[in-house]
Amino acid sequence: MLNSYSAELFKFIKRPAVWVLGALWLALLLAFTELFPYIAYRSAASARQAGRLLAPLLPGQLPGHVITGYPVWGGALILVLGALCWGSEYGWGTLKTMLSHRPGRLTFYVAQVSTLATSIAALVIVAFALCSLASVVIAGSGGAPLDLPPASAIAQAMAAGWLILMMWSLLGVCLAIVFRGMALPIGLGLVWILAIENLIRFTAPLIDALGQVEKVMPGADAGSLVAALGAATSSSTGVAAVVGGEQALWSVALYTGLFAAVGAVTLLRRDVQ
Repeated sequence: MLNSYSAELFKFIKRPAVWVLGALWLALLLAFTELFPYIAYRSAASARQAGRLLAPLLPGQLPGHVITGYPVWGGALILVLGALCWGSEYGWGTLKTMLSHRPGRLTFYVAQVSTLATSIAALVIVAFALCSLASVVIAGSGGAPLDLPPASAIAQAMAAGWLILMMWSLLGVCLAIVFRGMALPIGLGLVWILAIENLIRFTAPLIDALGQVEKVMPGADAGSLVAALGAATSSSTGVAAVVGGEQALWSVALYTGLFAAVGAVTLLRRDVQ
């Protein structure tokens, strides 16, 4: 198992597309959570408005603020990463060869998922480090106190962010295995996150039945988990307390396990061709 994991991790970090997606994800995170809100703060028409815009950017609000983009656009890019991880094997025609030289399908699958989990954990750590630095710089430029959040709050936010991104990445993996490719899973995943979930989110207040559906959607549960950690509610980021924090946590964990299980069962029971 360890040899398979090491081989998959080595192969994963050698892919240029992985680094491009990671860099793009971090750039968008800094732009939408730090740069654009800071520009809005500097352009505020009054001191009261400036104070309101500056407050979420301060280090004390860091845990919830950093992961505001994870439920929607952040998750969409990570879903692409998950689909790339497995779908490219079908595109290159290398899956059958690898499985014939490895210990077994399940071992290979676990090694791939572990590689994704490690890579996403590293991405979350780097994201928090960069946003922390940006937050300190912004606080210094605004003359605000550097009140750092408790270490436990940062740990909770990092763990929640990792779980949310793992859920979306495993959905990408699951779709790639089910459809034996990369293009269709990416298209379906992005349509679900960016179109269907948003459509239900905006129409749920008007139709009671859709309001009940929204409570069990993975994106809405992820947004509720982020909201429970103190992030500001926003329709553009999908952060809203649709369900309670504990229920959201269990729902995201359940979806993560479900996507992983469906991918594993499909791989084990079906021909790889």
